[in-house]
Amino acid sequence: MSDESPLKVWIDRDGALLRLRLARPKANLVDATMIAALHGALLAHRAQAALRAVLLDAEGPHFSFGASVEEHLPGRCAAMLTSLHALVLAMLEFPAPILVVVRGQCLGGGLELALAGSLIFAAPDAQLGQPETKLGVFAPAASCLLPYRVGQGVAEDLLLSGRSTGGEEAMRIGLVEAVATDPEAAALAYFDIHLAPKSAAALACAVTAVRGSLVPDVRRRLAEVERLYLETLMKTRDANEGLAAFLARRQPQWEHR
Repeated sequence: MSDESPLKVWIDRDGALLRLRLARPKANLVDATMIAALHGALLAHRAQAALRAVLLDAEGPHFSFGASVEEHLPGRCAAMLTSLHALVLAMLEFPAPILVVVRGQCLGGGLELALAGSLIFAAPDAQLGQPETKLGVFAPAASCLLPYRVGQGVAEDLLLSGRSTGGEEAMRIGLVEAVATDPEAAALAYFDIHLAPKSAAALACAVTAVRGSLVPDVRRRLAEVERLYLETLMKTRDANEGLAAFLARRQPQWEHR
């Protein structure tokens, strides 16, 4: 196991499973440093021939509180979006399934990371949500990924309301694969039963095949939502007010412009 911060990386199951663990509890913010560490780990292990899956989880009581709000501010948000969306695409194009284990809060950019994986295993008391509209902004990557996972209507509910969903509801709407008191054990059991016995070469082809239309569509849509975010949203008064209010720990005062 590596002591690298903010991400722990090690190989499990005799070289068959890559373990990635967010290691900045309790928030595990998806900031520039975390994004770079995750992207680097995926690139470093992409060519590992016997790899049958990746398991992504987190230290502490929460998977992630989301992205760094400071990095959403004007002057910094363009670089943040570019790097996060490059990571999302790297996850979607990774030649092995990515299993995601969620405990506690999984919000904003944290849920966008989970959505870029293959299957999510959640604790019953997990809280998954995209609260960006509460800050006067929206969730670009989730806007592209959620409709594929839960359908258009449910995606619009979660993205527009900003509400969080518990583990049981998340499974009912198709957001997570399974709910378990020990979601890490559930994900490892899934790997041992369903993925470990398979050919890594076959799994790589199967992942590419099943995501054949998803990846190019998400790539195109990410470019569109980036432009919408940077060229339209960030020029509104309310987006800047919402971010400033969050950092100042006060209620935003919307002017609807």
